[in-house]
Order: sequence, then structure tokens, then C-alpha cells
Amino acid sequence: MDKLRIIGGHRLSGTIPISGAKNAALTLIPCALLTDEPLTLRNLPRLADIDGFQHLMTQFGVSVNIAGKRPEDFGRVVTFEATRLTNTVAPYDLVRKMRASILVLGPMLARAGEATVSLPGGCAIGNRPIDLHLKAMEALGAEIELAQGYVRAHCPDGGLPGGDFTFPVVSVGATENALMAAVLAKGPTRLSNAAREPEIVDLCNLLTAMGAEIEGVGGSDLTIHGVDRLNGATYKVMPDRIEAGSYACAAAITGGEVRLEGADGEEMGATNHALRNIGVEVEADKRGVTVRADGRLKAVKLSTAPYPGLATDMQAQLMALLCRAEGTSVLNETIFENRYMHVPELNRMGAHIETNGRTAIVHGVDQLTGAEVMATDLRASMSLVIAALAAQGETLVRRIYHLDRGYERLEEKLQLVGAEIERIGDD
Repeated sequence: MDKLRIIGGHRLSGTIPISGAKNAALTLIPCALLTDEPLTLRNLPRLADIDGFQHLMTQFGVSVNIAGKRPEDFGRVVTFEATRLTNTVAPYDLVRKMRASILVLGPMLARAGEATVSLPGGCAIGNRPIDLHLKAMEALGAEIELAQGYVRAHCPDGGLPGGDFTFPVVSVGATENALMAAVLAKGPTRLSNAAREPEIVDLCNLLTAMGAEIEGVGGSDLTIHGVDRLNGATYKVMPDRIEAGSYACAAAITGGEVRLEGADGEEMGATNHALRNIGVEVEADKRGVTVRADGRLKAVKLSTAPYPGLATDMQAQLMALLCRAEGTSVLNETIFENRYMHVPELNRMGAHIETNGRTAIVHGVDQLTGAEVMATDLRASMSLVIAALAAQGETLVRRIYHLDRGYERLEEKLQLVGAEIERIGDD
């Protein structure tokens, strides 16, 4: 199994191209199930999770055509065509490693009237039940049963009638699934307390381009008027605001200056606000975001929240940055109850972090030191890389398959701005 070898202490300077958003792409791909015409996605990141989802799509009879691109280019153009669905089962072997697989449930119900999906896997960051996905499907008219580790769903009359559903708590995935299920329903659907993340807006924009009728895009109350059919489309995946925020933290912890080419400053709003409070200079324009830091970082209090609040996917990276801040910072994780598994590994590198339930107390230290550490999930992995870039000496990060799930060619992008980082085989 590969690992990353990082020699810290190098100031990052230069330009990093920001890839298409993983969290958006994993929602846009299953939209191909909603039409018998081609769906072409541009700026699709080259990630393990994307490859896994593409393979899952082929199980349903979807053809996947990857346009030729130069190996040195980031992103790619992929066309999905579901002329005829040959299967409605998402098997355990493909679903167990990727939680996003549950997102085939809504579109499969909408088009085929039935779906059987294995209970999903993904990062071990706490309890992530799919009950809201299932309740939303039931509100739209589906009948659901759980049997032998699978969700079995079908529409009694061959199609979803539509309906009203209020999410008791904000759920990004359940909102996405409900949207895709509702666009082909026989009647209208109203979703209240829906998630408002930019990835939700990206999904709505694609569905609209395919002929869906959606009101309230960008708000927490959505009305979807079901249509008889959807057409194909060509669509560019939005930039990855979490990847951009991660590299912003990497630049800041090294006292560097990095241009995040293609990043959307508005979508990064909460992250940029946190960075500025920490003492990082952030400038956004129409083509990207520039981050500068002089090495002096300030302690802050941060709390994760649904959009437009601070994304839980940025908590670990900001924690790593705050390890070098002057004073004591407080982080509250409100989304997942088990998302501090990176803390022991950061402490192995000389950090001083204490946790109490969903609260982490980060005491800034003068110096981090290299160590051998183990990645536990996707964003935790990136926090270790960020810390290693500023640490004295050599750091070895193991289990980096997590990083390959969410960061396109990470070591190559960091090398572009002067990091001493390499991928090596595990002896």
C-alpha cells in the first residue's frame, strides 16, 4: 500500500489548478439514469470514488465513454448513456466502499419504478444513517423494505406520484436523492428544510438543463413539478470548494502565497471568513482565489454548520492550521459525532489538542515535528498532509487511499508550488 513522504518547512508559492468538485460530481453522475439520451460531464475529477461510481453505472447498462485527454491534464470529459436500463440492483461489492452509491436510489425509482441498493459504506466518521433518504422516498410514494443488508424500493403504480416532505434535520444526500426522484414524478413535490449547499444548486442547474422544472433553487424550500421525460445535456462540474479550502490551509501553514486557479470565492465564503479571522489574507476574483500568509496565525473559535455555515469537510484541515496559531482555539463539530480521529495523529506530530465530546481545544505550538502517521478518513488524511508541510523533518502518511478518493493527484499539485512530497511504495 502506498504512502506519502513529506519533508516539511518549505514555503508554498505558485498556482494550483482546482479540480471539479467530488461531492458535486457524485451527485451529477446518477442523473444519467434519468434519461435515455447522452449526458456529458466536463471537468470530472480523476478520483477513486469517481471511478467506482462509473463502474457502478455500468452495472445498470449505462455506457461510459471517457474522452481522450493528455495525461498531464487535470479533469476529464465523460459521457454517460443509459439508453436502456438492464439492471436495477446496486450490489454490495460496489456500494460498500462508497456512501454516495445510495444516490442511485432516487433516479432509479423515478425512471424504472424500482431499485435495490446495498446499504452503503464510506468514511468511518460517525453515524450516517440513510433514514431520511428512505422517508423522503416514501413521502413521494415509494414502498420501502430493508432485507439482508439491502434497501428494496418500488413504486406500486409504476411511477412516483410525488408528495411533500419536510426534512427534520438538514441532509445534503437526502435532498439530492429526493430531487432526482421528484423530477419524473406524476405530480408536484415540495421539499422543506432542504439543504442549500452549492452542490445542491449544481444538481438543480443540471436537472434544469435536462428539462426539469424546479422552483426555489438556492433556498431551503424547493418545489419540483414532475415532467414526462428528461433530455440529455452537456454540463461542467463546479469547482471543488473543499479542495480549494484544503490547499488554502496548506499555503497558510507554510507562510506561503498560492493562487487557487478556478476556485469560486463566493462558494468558499465560510472557509474564507474563517481564514481571514485566523490572519490569512484571501483575495477572490472571477477566475480564482489568492491566499497569502506571513506565518503569524491567530487562535479562533469555529463551529461547523450546514451551508452557508462552515463545512464539516473543512474542520480537520482548519484544525491542522490552528495547531500553529498563537493561543488556544476551540472547534465545535455539530454535523458528525466521531470526526476527531485525526487528533491523536496530529498530537503524534507535536500538536497539543484535547477533545471533549464534539468540542476540540487546540493549543497552538511553536513547532510541529515529522512522524509516521495513519490516515483514518478522507479529510483527516488531508489534515495530516497540511501539518506535515509545516513540520520539522520527515513525515510518512500511511493509508493514503483515502486521499485518492477525494483529491485529484494531490502530490503533483503540491509539487507545483514547491512542496517536497512524494508517493512511495510500502515496503
